[in-house]
Amino acid sequence: MRNLSALDSSGSAPPPERARATAPMLTDRFVVPATPKEFVERPALPARLSAAIEGPLTLVGGSAGAGKTALVAHWITSGAAPRGTAWLTAEERDGPGAFWAYLLEALHRNGVRIPVEVGTPVRDEAPDSSVLVRLAAALAACRDPAVLVIDDFDAVSAEGVPEDLHFVLAHAAGGLRLVLTARTEPPLPLHRYRLAGDITEIRDADLRFTAPETERILRRHGLHVSPAAVDLLTERTRGWAAGLRLCALAMGRSPDPEAFVRQFAADRTTIADYLLTEVLDAQPPATQDLLLRTCVSDRIHPDLADELTGRRDGAWTLGRLARDNAFVDREEGSEYYRMHPLFAEVLQAHLSRRFPGRAPLLRARAARWLARAGRLGDAIAQASAAADWPFASALLTDNLALGKLFTGLETSTLTRAFATMPTDLPGAAPALVAAACRVAEGDHRGATAALRRVDACLTGAADPCLLLGRALVGVLVARPAADAEAAEHAAADVDRLMRQIPRPLRERHPEFLALTLVNLGATELGGGRLDRAEATLSAALEACSRPGTEEPRCDALGSLALVDLLRGRLHDARAHASDSLALARGCALSPDRVTGLDHLVLAGVATEHDDLDAARAGLDLANAAADTFHEPVANVQAAVIGARLASARGDGERALAVLRGAAGSTPDVVAATARWEADELAVAQSSAHLARGDPEAALRVLGGIAEERPRYVVARARALLAAGERTRALKLLTDLPDHATNADRVQARLVQGAAAAEAGRLAEAGRLLGEALELARAEGLRRTVAEAGPWVRRLLCRDPRLAMAHGWLPARVLGRTGAGPPATRAPGRTGEQTSAVPVPLTDRESEVLREAARMSSTEEIAAALFISPNTAKTHLKSIHRKLCVTRRSEAVRRARSLGILE
Repeated sequence: MRNLSALDSSGSAPPPERARATAPMLTDRFVVPATPKEFVERPALPARLSAAIEGPLTLVGGSAGAGKTALVAHWITSGAAPRGTAWLTAEERDGPGAFWAYLLEALHRNGVRIPVEVGTPVRDEAPDSSVLVRLAAALAACRDPAVLVIDDFDAVSAEGVPEDLHFVLAHAAGGLRLVLTARTEPPLPLHRYRLAGDITEIRDADLRFTAPETERILRRHGLHVSPAAVDLLTERTRGWAAGLRLCALAMGRSPDPEAFVRQFAADRTTIADYLLTEVLDAQPPATQDLLLRTCVSDRIHPDLADELTGRRDGAWTLGRLARDNAFVDREEGSEYYRMHPLFAEVLQAHLSRRFPGRAPLLRARAARWLARAGRLGDAIAQASAAADWPFASALLTDNLALGKLFTGLETSTLTRAFATMPTDLPGAAPALVAAACRVAEGDHRGATAALRRVDACLTGAADPCLLLGRALVGVLVARPAADAEAAEHAAADVDRLMRQIPRPLRERHPEFLALTLVNLGATELGGGRLDRAEATLSAALEACSRPGTEEPRCDALGSLALVDLLRGRLHDARAHASDSLALARGCALSPDRVTGLDHLVLAGVATEHDDLDAARAGLDLANAAADTFHEPVANVQAAVIGARLASARGDGERALAVLRGAAGSTPDVVAATARWEADELAVAQSSAHLARGDPEAALRVLGGIAEERPRYVVARARALLAAGERTRALKLLTDLPDHATNADRVQARLVQGAAAAEAGRLAEAGRLLGEALELARAEGLRRTVAEAGPWVRRLLCRDPRLAMAHGWLPARVLGRTGAGPPATRAPGRTGEQTSAVPVPLTDRESEVLREAARMSSTEEIAAALFISPNTAKTHLKSIHRKLCVTRRSEAVRRARSLGILE
């Protein structure tokens, strides 16, 4: 793809150079880095880059030293990239205006026409929105897309830049192809790009070297070893480019490279001797001291080195070590340095032996420097390694970062950091962190005990951040017990205390409010407060719009889906559950942190739609999720679905066993929960007893229900009717409350219709059945109708028009099996003979055919039957084949002639 955007429509050169920024610019930031002489070409990767830029976004992400910049630079310098591909190296110190000024300059230098009207941002200020709009419009007008590489994009720290870049990319109408290199996930809505198929990602796994490529690296360094040695080296370094290069350098200094590889793979002591003798001892005493003191940190800033040594030669010494390839590398585009992991490990062991007790002191000092530098996660890791638990805990609580234990990229790092913290430390901060860790582990009792220790330490004059953290954990602890009152009280404290926190600190931690609202809403759901739960969870979704809140957003969507399911809003339930699963997949959330509630809801929807196979599969997926049933409300709903599936198979005993098991599975939690969940189980048990033909037992289990919710009223009326108490049953349904759900009204009409049919008032029964079916059609409540009893099928057989109007029902409810009874004569011309269908239609094909007879389009058929358009097309093709026709209209005519359609 040749970049022709530098020419206008007539093929002439662009007009004179546009207005340039007056502030000086660093030219080297636009220069593609030179390819190292030891670079090993791997044709598949540049080919992937060339294919990737057919889409808007390409992300080359990996760890330091993985070869990201070298790969993209080689792609450009080798001529594989489009002509005129622009390069920009990002830097952390750039403000928003400086970033956009450099970006515009990079495009301009590579021939992209940027009209003067676009303007040039002020270096120290964020660009005006009109600049971004004009830039997007200018790119959209380009005849060929502009290709821009932004190297080290994760160095961009200026507020608003990622959002603005996403805006330009989204509105450039294909006029911009963006290639980003970064060590961490850039703060862009990557899940949207993934769902739309608009991103290509090249990751660490793609950048790792294979054994043949390792051999080529060694040959570039003049090394020749056996295939076995190459395999060992590749396995030990895991194909990490920088690690292989460092090993090659070390092997080059060894008199026996083959032996070095064998010892490297099998004997760490020999490696340590080599590194200490050949690398450490070869350095001046001051440099040795710096290496030993800084080896405690994964990343070394010159100022951190000065802090740990007490000198001011850190920048010079580290720079020299990097230039000398002394197992220290400077991170690309950064002031930080890294030691080779093996070298750092050897130095740490040497430090402990040579200077016992110094490592914890160095780590504690490093933790304080890192905290001042804003590297919170690294500071906590150093403090915990030094067993400085009060400081580590204070870092988490004072910086409002307690929510990072539950969501975000640092969750596992922080969890590991506090895994060994003793449980009996004095002070409120360690107790609060311990409580949060217990919540993350699902240890409700341990969390509650830790909170009691927190409360014993707190006073009214405590720091607002500490009190705020206590309130958040209070909301989290209330959730497993469905203690809505405690959760609401703690959430009110969060709301009040948040106003006392400086705004910049609040805005750096959007996960705090997100976690509060999500867990409050889930707790209200567990207590049966569906209205309040829905409102709170909807607010939680709005609070989960920023990076780092993906887990609580999935949680909120799953809980909202369950609210929808309980209210009979099946379309909304399926949409919310599907959105949650899509987000979890798009963000690559860890499986043990993704709830199975989504699968549970989808199983419930499939049950109501009478798709029992899909329901069983969904329930199995939910049961397989580790954290699905930590909450009673999910446990209860899983039991209800399982019982309905068992009843549908005619196994009433199994249905009752499932429900009894749920009632006794978590006695310590159930005792603290709302009565609502026990009532839900009672309603499900009554249905199971009715399916077994035992109305007396159904009434007994409903006797303990205290609340008069419409759902419970209808359940009692249904049981009374089955027990022969028709008058009492109908009296209960006389005035169904306005807040009754659509599903409640369907059930009520079916009970009233059954009573009328039982009394011989068939016209009234037919009217009530028609009303019930119209209500049920909106959400596809097939299972509810199927469970109503044989009177429904009898009335539908008696009234073919009513049956035809509700072809969405299962064929067995409509009184048909398969293709229906074949006719011996057609209802058309006299004397015309017809014959049965050679291959009977399935229930689903019969439903599709009835919808086709209504002149519905394929999309309308799919929507009416809750299937995909492709599935509908497949059924139509099968119908055509079985009826020996080629068109839909012919299929309808032939079906009517055969008596399949009335």
